[in-house]
Amino acid sequence: QVQLVESGGGLLQTGGSLRLSCVASGSIFRINAMGWYRQAPGKQREFVTSISSDGSTNYGDSVKGRFTISRDNAKNTVYLQMTTLKPEDTAVYYCNAKITTRLLLTNDFWGQGTQVTVSS
Repeated sequence: QVQLVESGGGLLQTGGSLRLSCVASGSIFRINAMGWYRQAPGKQREFVTSISSDGSTNYGDSVKGRFTISRDNAKNTVYLQMTTLKPEDTAVYYCNAKITTRLLLTNDFWGQGTQVTVSS
């Protein structure tokens, strides 16, 4: 079994910064891509950013230049540094990882989500 646990969410004002973390644990053989998605009330879950095992990154248009994804492979952890936050960034942020388990099965895994609220 594999678990992803996010942390770092909170309430802050427009223009603030926040860093989210997500740690993967369990029966892990290899962690491939990792990323972040978010879901605002009444909206569909949307892609925020991803990082491959070799460090290549992709960003959604709405966060380019403001958010930075990074990972620490030794700690099975992915980070999301968010700056210049806006009210429209308010959402539940979900960690996602494509993981090959020790049974050599590859699946997408999700964290439970962490709330980020940006007040105007």
